[in-house]
Amino acid sequence: MTPLPAAGRAARLAAARAAMAAAGVDALVLRPSPDFRFLGGRDGAGYLVVTGDAAVETGDPAALVPPGARRVGVDPEMRVRELFGMAIAAELVPASAVLAPLRLRKEPPEVAAVERAALRAEEVLRQARELAWFGASERAMAGRLRLLALESGCEEVLALRVAAGEHTARPEHRPGDRVINPGDALLVSVCGRWGGWCAEVARVFAVAEPPEDYEAMYTVVLAAHRAALAAARPPAPARAVAAAAAEVIDASGYGRFAAAHAGRGVGLGPEEGPWLGEDTPLAPGMTFCLEPAIYVADLFGARVADVVACTQDGPLVLTGGPPPLHVLER
Repeated sequence: MTPLPAAGRAARLAAARAAMAAAGVDALVLRPSPDFRFLGGRDGAGYLVVTGDAAVETGDPAALVPPGARRVGVDPEMRVRELFGMAIAAELVPASAVLAPLRLRKEPPEVAAVERAALRAEEVLRQARELAWFGASERAMAGRLRLLALESGCEEVLALRVAAGEHTARPEHRPGDRVINPGDALLVSVCGRWGGWCAEVARVFAVAEPPEDYEAMYTVVLAAHRAALAAARPPAPARAVAAAAAEVIDASGYGRFAAAHAGRGVGLGPEEGPWLGEDTPLAPGMTFCLEPAIYVADLFGARVADVVACTQDGPLVLTGGPPPLHVLER
């Protein structure tokens, strides 16, 4: 990840201190995490402690927390043993309450970095179409996807999903020993960090031929994606995006099978604001993963995911967008 320029770091620290004062937070203690990187923390550093007059990277954060501090914001990724180990005599609150609003809007170079990550993720799935799927297990194909992601320059593979047949109807399914056969639907996704920035792309395939009624359902997911995208125009509330997707799926008769969430923000972290479905007004510089899905229990499911940037002129899909159903050869 490109180091944050000194002027940019100073501006972010000033904004963070203003937000700290408004929230009554006397110090922030951050471990290497998205919040840590947002404020210019360097790779390999232990912790970043931010107070009203200093920002110091240290291996002993408790020593830098002001003695009279009453409320301290701690990194949401901090482990329980880390918290106990610091023995800070103050009320501990999530640092995200202070920093999450500041991370909502990205600068143009940051949007470009998210785009590069998204295109890398999409390229991994494009290459995946050329793999030999028939006769392999979900777990074996997930391993091949991981190698493709790492070869693409991915610094950290955060999540991989390979689901075949009835497993595509399970939102939280993890790749297992199920063998992929002709006539199976496939749901494949990759989420990772490239150049310090996160992206996720998900695509749907079929092996040899799609299951009966599957292509019709997938068409509904594509229509929901288009409707949601059309609604993602600043300053509309983020919930308008989710509502547009839900309206299409409800009208198709698949409403009770729709995924609970239509998407979430991506950036320095794989899951951050804006959360689609909430009232946050969309604004230029926001980037999010649009991911409508339908899951018909014990039968099949379909989910597509693309990274979208909000601009003054409307939404911009940073990936190519979901294609028509791609049928893999045996």
